[in-house]
Amino acid sequence: MILKIQRSKLTGLHVFFFSLLFWQVPTAFAQEKFTLSGIVSDIKNNETLIGASIYIDEINNGTATNEYGFYSISLPEGSYTLKIDYVGYSSLYKKVVLNGNTKLHIAMDTDTEQLSEVVIIQNNPRAVIRKPEMSVNKMSINEIKKMPVVMGESDILKSILLLPGVTNAGEGASGFNVRGGSAGQNLIQLDEASVYNSSHLFGFFSVFNSDAIKDLKLYKGGIPARFGGRASSVLDIFQKNGNSKEFHATGGIGTISSRLLLEGPIEKDRASFLIAGRGSYAHLFLKLTDMNSAAYFYDLNTKLNYKINDNNNLYLSGYFGRDVFKFDNFLNNQFGNTMINLRWNHLFNDQLFANASVIYSDYYYGLKLDGVGLDWDSGIKNYNFKYDLKHYLSDKLQLNYGINAIYYDFNPGKISPSKPESSINERQLEKKHAFEPSVYLEAEQQLSEQISVNYGLRYSMFYRLGAETVNIYAQDQAVDYDEQLHIYSRGTPSATRSYSSGQTIKSFQNFEPRFSISYAFNDDQSVKASYNRMSQYLHLISNTSSPTPLDIWAPSDAFLKPELVDQVALGYFRNFAHDKYSLEVETYYKKGKNKIDYIDGADLIANEAIEQIILNGESRAYGLEVMFRKNSGRFTGWVSYTLSKSEQRTPGRTAQETGINQGQWYRSAYDKTHDLSLVGIYELNKKWLFSASFALQSGRPVTYPNGQYEYLGVRIPSYDLRNKNSLPLYHHLDISATYVSQPNKEKGWQGEWVFGIYNLYGRKNAASINFRESDILGQNEAVKLSIFGIVPSVTYNFKF
Repeated sequence: MILKIQRSKLTGLHVFFFSLLFWQVPTAFAQEKFTLSGIVSDIKNNETLIGASIYIDEINNGTATNEYGFYSISLPEGSYTLKIDYVGYSSLYKKVVLNGNTKLHIAMDTDTEQLSEVVIIQNNPRAVIRKPEMSVNKMSINEIKKMPVVMGESDILKSILLLPGVTNAGEGASGFNVRGGSAGQNLIQLDEASVYNSSHLFGFFSVFNSDAIKDLKLYKGGIPARFGGRASSVLDIFQKNGNSKEFHATGGIGTISSRLLLEGPIEKDRASFLIAGRGSYAHLFLKLTDMNSAAYFYDLNTKLNYKINDNNNLYLSGYFGRDVFKFDNFLNNQFGNTMINLRWNHLFNDQLFANASVIYSDYYYGLKLDGVGLDWDSGIKNYNFKYDLKHYLSDKLQLNYGINAIYYDFNPGKISPSKPESSINERQLEKKHAFEPSVYLEAEQQLSEQISVNYGLRYSMFYRLGAETVNIYAQDQAVDYDEQLHIYSRGTPSATRSYSSGQTIKSFQNFEPRFSISYAFNDDQSVKASYNRMSQYLHLISNTSSPTPLDIWAPSDAFLKPELVDQVALGYFRNFAHDKYSLEVETYYKKGKNKIDYIDGADLIANEAIEQIILNGESRAYGLEVMFRKNSGRFTGWVSYTLSKSEQRTPGRTAQETGINQGQWYRSAYDKTHDLSLVGIYELNKKWLFSASFALQSGRPVTYPNGQYEYLGVRIPSYDLRNKNSLPLYHHLDISATYVSQPNKEKGWQGEWVFGIYNLYGRKNAASINFRESDILGQNEAVKLSIFGIVPSVTYNFKF
């Protein structure tokens, strides 16, 4: 048989597929192999363990469980010794005689001594060293609960801020920034559902109830091909399934908020439920004042799972949360997330695992101003279908492939009168619609004893859809430029064009290659490198340094181009003294195009023509990250330091235009040159545990006025180049102590007290600096706004 391929049809994707195909042909004639597979779970509650390591001495290799606790590996016939490791659990050793395809389900028990030491290393040093995975941080929930945070409650987002390459936008700010990217460039997933606002009370709390969370991973670079849609990072969070053996309750009562989680079997060892509620009540103190004011949040996590048979599992998970702010009879503000996910796990055979998900996600923002009789609603919804397959071809090659299709509904805002006498006219800003399908294929392959690679390709598409009426501009320029005054202003449409429902207004498509490689010198040290391209078709429209509930999401179109970011990274990884210590050093460089920038005086509120106030530019970020950890013993913790730079530039569209900031590179709003974090956890004995964390960051970039002038008797400030100045240095020290009265008690009521102090020495960190004219001196003065001083807290946690 002669195989003919036309040169014009041989794309890079075809070459990729054919290479895999022919690479696999010789294995058909190799020694016969059998598959060992199964589920790794907790022996007490049947909770599956994500990322549990299965290491096999005889082949000096192994595998790890996926997001649903499933593992599979193909081996030649013979006898093998398995070592199973998971953080906080006793290591297991099992002898297996493999003379046919074998299913082996593994139940692990917690190690109380290991838990008390708060071991924070990855599951197996060999997996960390030899796997091509890099720029990834995984934290155990047990570890997070030992760290001191503001308001006395364990907080996932506050904890990841202590990792290298991750910063915040300042005191009390919501969101987080990764390697010089904006908060809107982070893909945050809870049980695969997108989270569009990750904070409660404007950043004081996160929306994630740590009692309900099982596992989390932060991808800062080397992002696998199965993830897409954001340009900077992926925070992947999974909820617990619920105890399928016996009923349990977990909760806590604090000075600001309380929480309660209930879980138990619906049908023992087959079906279970989980429901967790949380709410704050600090607003009750406002009732002591004369004003009718309130500020609180509440949320609810739920999950049901049902094991149909050994090859099929169903999961239904949900989240609902709301923030409520009321100020006297003037303002009523509510916002929050709603998410539902129905998943079906199916095992086709011992080597092919599939997961199908149908997901609904909704972010809502509502504002009522009774003083002016205004009612404002906005938000974003998406309907998502995912089908992912994991194919364990051999002990040296695994494939992941699948499809993803997301339909978006954008509500930029609806204005309506809140009372009959209001002068507000009802107005609906035109809704927007989009469709984002994608396919991906990635492979993880061990090429030799020293070299392992992960390579893949994601093909993403984006369709901006009607019904909608869009503006048409002369020369396709929505922003005008005055060559005399050297200023930009809003353009005037020359016409409009109407599109019917479902009609394509604008479409995009992008190939997103991903590649990472690991070279292991031995079991204790390796070097790794990675490259990934990310395409982001959604844009968070905000002119603040951190997200606010009033920000809106907008889809790409003819003017708002998709943001494309390329990142390369190089790292060195080392374990010392039998894994007692570890060192991770990484350097990275990111370059992006179509970075949106705003013209001076841009007005974002209720703006139906965003294209008239934005220009497309470019971005770059680079840095060095170092993390040194002590992983075992009574005292554990880490030191992390990041030296980085994040900049953007928007040159003129023609030679006559000056661009933004005179077309020069300038610091982005999330540039932090220095970022230092220290975390220490000390177990005095089984009853007392102490922890402390210290964070220090360079001040956030800001623009100060460099002068003023008078116009019609009014003093007007003038400003220098953007982000030329910085806020003062940001730092604070937090401490906590945990007391367990009966540490050996495993049945019945179990309780602990957690005492904490946030900002121990009362540092007045600047959230912002405003300039005003002094009423006393008649001169300009700078006024610093600080949110926190010392914040003590006491929480009582319990379970039964």
